[in-house]
Amino acid sequence: DVPPTVELKAPPREDYRWLSKSEAAALHAALPEHLRPMYLFALATGLREQNVLRLEWGKADLSRRVMWVKAGAAKGKKPIGLPLNRDAIDVLKAQHGKHGRWVFPNEETGKPYDRANNHGFKTAQIKAGIAPLTRHDLRHTWASWHVMAGTSLGTLMELGGWRSIQSVFGYAPLSAEAIASDAAR
Repeated sequence: DVPPTVELKAPPREDYRWLSKSEAAALHAALPEHLRPMYLFALATGLREQNVLRLEWGKADLSRRVMWVKAGAAKGKKPIGLPLNRDAIDVLKAQHGKHGRWVFPNEETGKPYDRANNHGFKTAQIKAGIAPLTRHDLRHTWASWHVMAGTSLGTLMELGGWRSIQSVFGYAPLSAEAIASDAAR
């Protein structure tokens, strides 16, 4: 007479996902042309999706090679000052002149895209053979690549705008090579 109560268990939490360099290249090749600059910029900076989509020219200084995310636009609610590497600068230079305000404008509307985790992004993942992937996995990829290259967790915390070191500890197992000299002592 009464449907039984079924206890649903949450699926086991997967480790975060990050891309290898070859997977990143395959995804880039499969992306529609208009998504490629945003994708490259996300991999170069580690910024969250909305911080990339809503980037304004007034927040990027190519001559000083830095950009800013306002406190209200940052997840940690503190402003982020971010040094720009060569890859990020190259993307910005290629975008220069496309719009007076927005770095990554939708060419049809002149406004920023609402989402970059869209049909084009999902279709490209399938073509590249790396689905499923979220836009936030690009941030994980950026952080993972940094740790594997030897960036300290403290520096990564600052670059990524995390409020506590605990948020960065998930990347620590990837740094085995970076701490090998310490282990040798």
